Amino acid sequence: MPTRPTLLSGLAAVMAIVIAGIVTPAWSQSYPNRPIRITVPLPPGGSNDLLARIIAERLQVSMGQPVVVENKPGGGGNIATEFVARQPADGYSLLFTSSAHSVNPSFFVKLPYDPIKDFEPIVLVGAVPFVLTVNASAPITTAQEFIAHAKAKPGMTYGTAGIGAPHHLAAELMKSMTGIDIVHIPYKGASGIVPALLSNEISFTIGAINSLLPHYKSGKLRAIAVAGSKRTALLPDVPTIGDTLPGYAVETWNGVLAPAGTARPIIERLNAEINRILADPVVVKEKLTPVGIEPLGSTPEKFAEVIRVDIGRYAKIAKNARIKPE
Repeated sequence: MPTRPTLLSGLAAVMAIVIAGIVTPAWSQSYPNRPIRITVPLPPGGSNDLLARIIAERLQVSMGQPVVVENKPGGGGNIATEFVARQPADGYSLLFTSSAHSVNPSFFVKLPYDPIKDFEPIVLVGAVPFVLTVNASAPITTAQEFIAHAKAKPGMTYGTAGIGAPHHLAAELMKSMTGIDIVHIPYKGASGIVPALLSNEISFTIGAINSLLPHYKSGKLRAIAVAGSKRTALLPDVPTIGDTLPGYAVETWNGVLAPAGTARPIIERLNAEINRILADPVVVKEKLTPVGIEPLGSTPEKFAEVIRVDIGRYAKIAKNARIKPE
């Protein structure tokens, strides 16, 4: 027969559960009651920043509070990522991350955060096709010609948004598969790549289509091949790199994370609101498609799975490409 102290402790546990069941919904209904900050690991102007601002603009309407986008570039995204990881887990500080989140464990000897344990995945937001691109003055029109040119002229330079950015991974994967000798020029974000390419400061990039598309149309830059596993509707006549190099593919994504420990009701509220934005045909037609952004949407669990799988996949690519962590 249970003793009196045991009964009391059991009763206390039951009461705690009951109280939590009563208090949590009321507390979650009060969220948000002040501005929400979304931190972007890159400077203004890139696809991450553009997509974050599209989401923030509509999220503040549905959430009834200001949603502010703050740019914290540097460190291959690690500065912003560590910053958000150390913020209170209250739903008011979010990270608008990218596939670099899964790449960085293979590019840096030691990260100042754990990409899985320090975060709560909220939702996959979108994907942006990356395209092998050169200045229109370059005597290159196909991936095959590009590889031949790079072999004939070792030391071609390529621009990226920093160490571990998709641009970096994509170029190094090509290097490992072809044996070409190319030189990495990292910038503090994607905004520095296009001016460098336009001025011939760099030889090429494998960059996000939304920052490059206007210059394809103006005739100043030339799209050679798409880095992903399929063509994009924005450049239907441009083949994939994989058409020339079977097995080559670099897929990219954007998503929203919160600090570890953020309450499940907050995660679910943000997930539902952002998924609703991504399913809005007006948003897709007027804001996303014109700049080459493919809306995704997901459950928190699906996003968590993508992060875990990609960490392993990119580690294998980095190893095969002989990329040494810095």
